[in-house]
Amino acid sequence: MTEKKNIQQATFAGGCFWCMVTPFEEMPGIHGIVSGYMGGTVDNPTYEQVKTGTTGHYEVVQITFEPDVFPYERLLELYWPQTDPTDGEGQFQDRGTQYKPAIFFHNEAQQEAALATRQELADSGRFDKPIVTEVLPAQIFYEAEDYHQDYHKKNPKHYKEDRQQSGRDEFIDANWQA
Repeated sequence: MTEKKNIQQATFAGGCFWCMVTPFEEMPGIHGIVSGYMGGTVDNPTYEQVKTGTTGHYEVVQITFEPDVFPYERLLELYWPQTDPTDGEGQFQDRGTQYKPAIFFHNEAQQEAALATRQELADSGRFDKPIVTEVLPAQIFYEAEDYHQDYHKKNPKHYKEDRQQSGRDEFIDANWQA
């Protein structure tokens, strides 16, 4: 008899979804990472609609994971250092509401863990501005178009150039490295 695995989802917004995939890849217990959209007012939005900033959607990654192997708290440990949690107007070069940082929780335990880590970060003194990353209930997830999935693998040159120009890596190095 096969043992049933405990599989959950986690959803994170941290600017351009292309850059939010790689930190979670190839980790034990991670079963999939899908780029998409969450939180807006338009059913089945397209990238062209979302990028206007008028639909209310966030660019997100939805991670399917096995918490007994890779706990949600570990996902949060990976999430925070990919973002500027003090910037509520976007992330790095990507500006607009569709790029705001947010943690979408799928259950009460995720909500509690996300709020706790946000408070720990606020109390840490790491940043001199308030932590503005939202913790929101998960909503309908819309998968982004195929060309956005695994973008860093399909278009490595463009991905690398875009990431270098974004300022993300410089911010991470300056604010998150021990």
